[in-house]
Amino acid sequence: MIAFLKLLARNRMAAAGGIVLSFVVALAVVTPLLPLQPPDVTNTANRFLPPFSEGHLLGTDHLGRDLLSRLMWGTRLSLAVGAAAAIIAAVIGSAIGIVAGYFGGRTDNIIMRIVDMLMAFPYILLALAIVAALGPGLMNALIAVAAVNIPFFARNIRGVTVGLAGREFIDAAKLAGMGHGRILAQELLPNVVPVIVIAMSTTIGWMILETAGLSFLGLGSQPPQADLGSMLGEARSALITNPHTSVVPGLMIFVIVMSINLFGDGVRDALDPRLRSGALTRPRPATIVDRDNVPDGPGDGVLDIRALETQFHVGPRVYRAVNEVSLAVQPGECLGVIGESGSGKSVTALSVMGLVASPPGVITGGAVFHDGHDLIGAPYRDLRRLRGDKVAYIFQDPLATLHPLYRVGDQLAEAILVHHRVGKAEARARAVALLKSVRIPNAERRIDAYPHELSGGMRQRVGIAMALANDPEVIIADEPTTALDVTVQAQILALLDDLRRERGLSILFITHDFGVVAQLCDRVAVMYAGRIVEEGPTAEVLAAPAHPYTKRLIACVPELGQGRRELAAIPGLPPAVDRLPAGCHFAPRCDKAREICGQEPLPLARSGARAVRCRFPEEDIASQEDTA
Repeated sequence: MIAFLKLLARNRMAAAGGIVLSFVVALAVVTPLLPLQPPDVTNTANRFLPPFSEGHLLGTDHLGRDLLSRLMWGTRLSLAVGAAAAIIAAVIGSAIGIVAGYFGGRTDNIIMRIVDMLMAFPYILLALAIVAALGPGLMNALIAVAAVNIPFFARNIRGVTVGLAGREFIDAAKLAGMGHGRILAQELLPNVVPVIVIAMSTTIGWMILETAGLSFLGLGSQPPQADLGSMLGEARSALITNPHTSVVPGLMIFVIVMSINLFGDGVRDALDPRLRSGALTRPRPATIVDRDNVPDGPGDGVLDIRALETQFHVGPRVYRAVNEVSLAVQPGECLGVIGESGSGKSVTALSVMGLVASPPGVITGGAVFHDGHDLIGAPYRDLRRLRGDKVAYIFQDPLATLHPLYRVGDQLAEAILVHHRVGKAEARARAVALLKSVRIPNAERRIDAYPHELSGGMRQRVGIAMALANDPEVIIADEPTTALDVTVQAQILALLDDLRRERGLSILFITHDFGVVAQLCDRVAVMYAGRIVEEGPTAEVLAAPAHPYTKRLIACVPELGQGRRELAAIPGLPPAVDRLPAGCHFAPRCDKAREICGQEPLPLARSGARAVRCRFPEEDIASQEDTA
């Protein structure tokens, strides 16, 4: 609960709405205890008194009734009716949606067709028809408002339930012998409660407006009973001559509805787990840059990363995902970046072109040089010009990165048209040529296929073709073979290697597989807890790893044809990057660690082509260089 309130407080508009709404609700609750005049007592001698009159702070209406008293009692009644209508609609609509989504088939079809019929009518007209059938009255208006909102809840909750009904935990409950009632109550309902709460928080304001609208038309509360809508309806004839009689209830309706909507938006965001990791705003087009240290000019690499630091700021916590990472990719070279999940490989790659989501991501130090220009903090138009043109990406899951509603040929053509002014026919011809270059058979027909019509290997080839669309200088491949079987993985790696040699591409290849590194990469950099712990030529690192972490990673790889060997496992877990230990981050898991290892940080010591961050390396890299 405390975490929820903290997330809610970070959204200033939602917090303001919650404060105003709490004040209004508190006033409504204590209304019977306040020394107010009777709200229904008339006194025509005092009709239409202006605000701040003696004994009448907000004036009087056309019958001389005290507006402050009627406003307080009317607000109390409107809030109660709106909340009751929301609860009734949520309970009945959610029950209908859960039943329809869980049972499916004919039950779902019949229930949803009835719901669709109700949603086909404009909800105000449907509410008017219900009140006309039941007769005027506040209770009938409540029933009408609740009834017209039941389909909204039923449709939303049914959609969520359909996605949950086929999940494994539902199958496990069925196999455990649980009945339908227990599954609905114990398995499905807890998972849809946040959605119900979100729907209620965002619709209760509209229900108050609908109830006020019916009362305004004389179909809700009946005289002398006051609610905000009936007060507006009674004051409309005096709108010009005595506007305060309309402004007072109208302003209260505005305050209530706006505060509920703002607060409801905040509740929705705070309950959405996808938005808990950062500020509750839309990500920016480029990563936020707030750096103090800017390294000197570029080196000789086509892509030169210098002392890069990227953090995630989540409330008071700071997650140091990338810490002073320096890498240089030479022309025509393939540099592998390897490490356990969470070591900072992907964040490093996304930081190059400012693709880390902000908020909560922030680049706090370092530079990335390409063609002599620092990309960190560059104007968005420059980054957009380079993205997909000079620096291209191949992402891990092509099914998630390819648009499901567009044909692959259209997406390839779009990648070309964004950067080059060519005709659509020429763009399509280039797209066909790209598919052929990545060895997709029958490219002329495959170009009109949707992503779901292709296999995983074919989709990955389309992703590679899209990266090659504009003849980039650098390709960043973020674990592009992880989800593929061994045969297809070998084909993709051979394809990337051939394309690199044919086109002179530079590749930054991110992986956690030393077998892939050995097959494709010229050099390798090993990352742990956001830092480079070892770097060097692939053959040398594999033959004689210097860092204990690298040696343990290599020992985890099974070897075929080498006899029986016990597969090693690295004890413990990587450290949380918001609570990194002092000194060597690998020390708590290292069997060679000494007391000094955990005392102070250690720089990356370079000797020729090798580099290692360790006080007690497995091999002396300086002696290795001398021997070589």
